Amino acid sequence: MEGLFDKQAEVYLEARPTYPKEWYLKLASLTPEHSLAWDVGTGNGQAAYSLSEHYEQVVGSDISEEQLKHAIQHPRIRYIHTPTSISEDEMVNLIAGGHENSVDLVTVAEAVHWFDLPHFYSLVRRLLRKPGGVIGVWGYNDMVVSPDFDLLMKRYHEKLLPYYDPKSSYLWEGYRTLPFPFESVGLGREGEPMALEIHKELSFQGLVRLLRSSSAVTTAKDKGVDLLSEEVIEEIQGVWGGPDLVRSVTYKAFMLVGKL
Repeated sequence: MEGLFDKQAEVYLEARPTYPKEWYLKLASLTPEHSLAWDVGTGNGQAAYSLSEHYEQVVGSDISEEQLKHAIQHPRIRYIHTPTSISEDEMVNLIAGGHENSVDLVTVAEAVHWFDLPHFYSLVRRLLRKPGGVIGVWGYNDMVVSPDFDLLMKRYHEKLLPYYDPKSSYLWEGYRTLPFPFESVGLGREGEPMALEIHKELSFQGLVRLLRSSSAVTTAKDKGVDLLSEEVIEEIQGVWGGPDLVRSVTYKAFMLVGKL
């Protein structure tokens, strides 16, 4: 996975939906202390930035140096590059100065399905504050606009499938099959993620940027296959309603939150 999102880092920053502030407020209300939060797979830092409103210090980590170059800056946020070669002990040192049992909240936005889950969960168990620490992971996998558009996107997604990494199946299954060995706090549980929605006003140009930010599109392009040719874009534009139309869209999201 390392380097998978490097090529579309700038597009990713401007194209992806914004997670509602209410999500972070709810997560923050679950932790008795608000000293340190760790946002894993932080990408452009969207979640880390929102967490900085609730926690004294936020660490945003990512294996992609290119993504971190575009991360949103804030005095309370410290970004760290964490290639897969880093050991678990080194991670504890980087994130919490070597102090286990010190992280109040761990978050993963649209990324946990890429992780080596046994390794990641082992690290979470070492770092989460006990008692009181909370882990929250979430993602989205579908966008609802109109019957015609939704049908076209379903057919388009089928063309993308051969170019997705197998790990992304967790995402397309709405995290229902994602291992999540933590005690429920009432916001989803293993096998039963909490259903959520993200509402956004989206331009056609923004839609095209969103589609281009897909890892499958990048992988296909590297193999000489253009999944977003001018012909495909024109077809999508037709069901969207024109190049200048801004539409209300709903992203179908899901979340799992737990504690040790």
